[in-house]
Amino acid sequence: MEDTEDMETRLLLQPWASVCFAESTLLAKAYFGNAGYALLLCDLSHMWYERTDTQIIQQRSKDLNKRLTAHASSFLNHLRSLMCPLFEGQPTGSTSFSCQLNPTTLTLHVKSELSGLPFHWDFYCSVAPVEMISRHLVRPLMAMSLALQRQVQELASLLLQKDAEIEDYQESGAALSRERLKTEPFKEESFLQTFEVKTLPQACCLGDGHMFTSSLKQLYMAVAQQQARAACKRQWEASGGPENLEHVSTQDLPVEPEPEKGKAESQSAAAAAQCVQGTLASCTQAQKDQLPVTKTKRKKAKGLFS
Repeated sequence: MEDTEDMETRLLLQPWASVCFAESTLLAKAYFGNAGYALLLCDLSHMWYERTDTQIIQQRSKDLNKRLTAHASSFLNHLRSLMCPLFEGQPTGSTSFSCQLNPTTLTLHVKSELSGLPFHWDFYCSVAPVEMISRHLVRPLMAMSLALQRQVQELASLLLQKDAEIEDYQESGAALSRERLKTEPFKEESFLQTFEVKTLPQACCLGDGHMFTSSLKQLYMAVAQQQARAACKRQWEASGGPENLEHVSTQDLPVEPEPEKGKAESQSAAAAAQCVQGTLASCTQAQKDQLPVTKTKRKKAKGLFS
């Protein structure tokens, strides 16, 4: 049986998705388990949240679908199959969604079919607490910003090393065999100024509702796993857990029991775990790159140079 803490952790590990309704575009994330679901919706001004268990689901299904009788797990599986295409930006078929929201409450209406009969469902979301906004949006986005900043610094360092390598080739008498491949030496300050003038205004246009690309979703999942792992360590320390906490990994985090999405989610989790390991490895490599490097002069030009 899933407890509240497990469901909250599993919800944290889900990436945000942009969902479009007739009235507005929202960021959304959800977790559907065997004993309930958790749903988060955000318009970047407010955040709404609902968490249910089997008892609430059973009662709500009786109120909204009097002709349908089934176990709560059947309704959960059906809701999961209806919501997943919406989150993935795929066609929802005959399923329709409508949303009514205000600063304190949000109601998401779903109309579909189940076993040939009309199926209705209402998600009743209330305003999310500040701690939840911080945990699911603010802190992950801050960590993502720092990670992307470090990535830019490492790429800039790599470009400077490449320029030094090209200069060494040129000093050895090498010349480009194709003039169109010639580039100017990389200047970080000039690049940042150009980025702020040309690229940044386009990146700050949030109105299109496509804030989370696939690569950003993967980075978000990696950051969320780091946060969940840190929370797990703190919990074990507080409860007198094992002395060596460095062995805590993603295997210690809850695993989602969703058979129809198992393969895709395991691949996403594995990619996110690789992203975490790559971030740690890049930190170590960045420290090594700061050490003096003795260049070995090449006797013969290779690659693009003749």
